[in-house]
Amino acid sequence: MKFRSVFDIIGPVMIGPSSSHTAGAARIGKMARQLFGRQPKWAKIYLYGSFAKTYKGHGTDVAIIGGLLDYDTYDDRIKDAFRFAQEAGMDVEFIEEEGSSDHPNTARIKIGDDNGDFELVGISIGGGKAEITELNGFELRLSGGSPAILVMHNDRYGAIASVTKVLAEREINIGHMEVVRKEQGKDAMMVIETDQPIPDEVMKQLGTCDHILQVVTIAD
Repeated sequence: MKFRSVFDIIGPVMIGPSSSHTAGAARIGKMARQLFGRQPKWAKIYLYGSFAKTYKGHGTDVAIIGGLLDYDTYDDRIKDAFRFAQEAGMDVEFIEEEGSSDHPNTARIKIGDDNGDFELVGISIGGGKAEITELNGFELRLSGGSPAILVMHNDRYGAIASVTKVLAEREINIGHMEVVRKEQGKDAMMVIETDQPIPDEVMKQLGTCDHILQVVTIAD
């Protein structure tokens, strides 16, 4: 097995006690916050498998809340995340699910405010790493290990080409890309991981491309 850095072996700098149940959970929460684009007013967090059984003892609950507050895995404020969420006016509810899931460390997070809501499924895969496997009903695989763009678009001819053309013109290299859709001719989603962060002006330009409904980014 090849590792990109020593942190792939020993895990991330984090508020403990568990790289899987704490650091990975914090990353799931933080990715949800980044994709939502703002601090949510409320959050319902459904926990499955070992997450549901050990979340209080391993700090999975405070870690996810910390991520939703945009805290990194090493932020001391994670330990008091419930209090900071209350001070920020964010209502949080945890639900222990008895049903099975594809991965033992799974969380389904529903968040929202007066302007909209959002839902994702995240898994903690070990060593502080996490992946998003579902986003608003779309199945995908997003690790958050590289800068990424999620593009909601109409399933129309030319939508993908218009986005990749902008990236090519700005000399932004695509490391990984996948396209998912629920039904032919309806809503679809592009997941594009890039070798470098996407500047704000490029994000704005992508939003004006043909058939594009929404563009959001997640930073490394």
